Amino acid sequence: MTAQARFGDRAVVDQLNRECFCITLDRPSLHDALRRETDDPEFVASYIASRPHLFSNAPVFLSRAEFDAMAEIVEAIEATARLPGYQAAALAYAPGIARHDFGPVGAFMGYDFHLGDDGPKLIEVNTNAGGAFLNAFVGNAQRACCVEVSSVMGGSLVEGFDAAVGRMFTGEWERQGRSGQPRLVAIVDDDPEAQYLFPEFVLAKRFFERNGVRAVIADPRELIFSGGRLLHEGEPVDLVYNRLVDFALAAPEHAALRQAYLADATVVTPNPRNHALLADKRNLTLLAAPALLAGWGLPAQHQSALSRLPSSTVVTCENADRLWAERKRLFFKPANGHGGKAVYRGDKLTRGVWADIVEGVYVAQAFAPPSQRMVNHDGEISPHKMDVRLYAYEGAPLLAVARIYQGQTTNFRTPGGGFAPVFVP
Repeated sequence: MTAQARFGDRAVVDQLNRECFCITLDRPSLHDALRRETDDPEFVASYIASRPHLFSNAPVFLSRAEFDAMAEIVEAIEATARLPGYQAAALAYAPGIARHDFGPVGAFMGYDFHLGDDGPKLIEVNTNAGGAFLNAFVGNAQRACCVEVSSVMGGSLVEGFDAAVGRMFTGEWERQGRSGQPRLVAIVDDDPEAQYLFPEFVLAKRFFERNGVRAVIADPRELIFSGGRLLHEGEPVDLVYNRLVDFALAAPEHAALRQAYLADATVVTPNPRNHALLADKRNLTLLAAPALLAGWGLPAQHQSALSRLPSSTVVTCENADRLWAERKRLFFKPANGHGGKAVYRGDKLTRGVWADIVEGVYVAQAFAPPSQRMVNHDGEISPHKMDVRLYAYEGAPLLAVARIYQGQTTNFRTPGGGFAPVFVP
């Protein structure tokens, strides 16, 4: 089957993404739900009102063939990450801490896609991908205002989210040889209340508490490694839901967490090994190399799924001149970047920035343009870019969401933009 034939049903969802403004976010219902869930009447005023572009009013429509293709790519990547040959190649350029394998495979892996006429294009892979708990709420707060689109509401991928997340954290706990359940979970990030996605940390805390597990939101500087245990305010932390972007736990302020991790004193997910095997952007060059995949013994169906990945190469002094000449069709990303920081479209590059790229550790990826969602914001209809994120665990989807924006990368600063639920008619 040709790609055009396989993704022919895109015509329907393309029309919906261009013309459907009749499914909108019911913000009052969402805000009421957030207040109830957090048991905080001031939660919306304190943390949501100051983030006006966190959520878009408009959902995104995705064809079943596109969703299935994304799921196939995710499954193929995680199958590849289990192969000894791939692991040896990826760990060769990873920090030493990534060579320790305590069992966990990474909570809330995030796979970001652009949608093209010949199917979805993987843009990048992320550990500790943010937004899942928030988007589960948003997906349940949508409303349809006309009969013609009411049937689409059944196409949300939110159903079963809580149960799947519970199995995920239980799986990570058991993979590290633990039994029973953790007594205390720490949701850890630098200065967490200052983080843009802090509202999600509150929802994650409530999730654990609903499931009978005490949880705290903690700055890593509040943690102490003493007596072979990781402590928060004197209490042992059994599991860390890690939201740090110091992927190797190398910063001085993360020393206690690093020591506890290396001592197998606490379960950390996602952890440095998960990032090294899945989210280092240099891995894209391995995943898009058919000869390597075949040599490592990857099954044919997974090779076929990965054949749809955009080509990627590491920028070196040896290939710099060629890549500069080809820059207009390329996108450049730091190997261990996150959140769209220090990424560049080739056609926007200056010579000064290019010198920094060559001196750094960058990956050049074939440019895959984002698709569009027309958005009605305050009565004005305008085109916005969008990408689709698939949250996954052990290669299986947990939730699909979209991010709507204008500009070079997702930014949560666009009027009418933000996280958006995905419907699959």
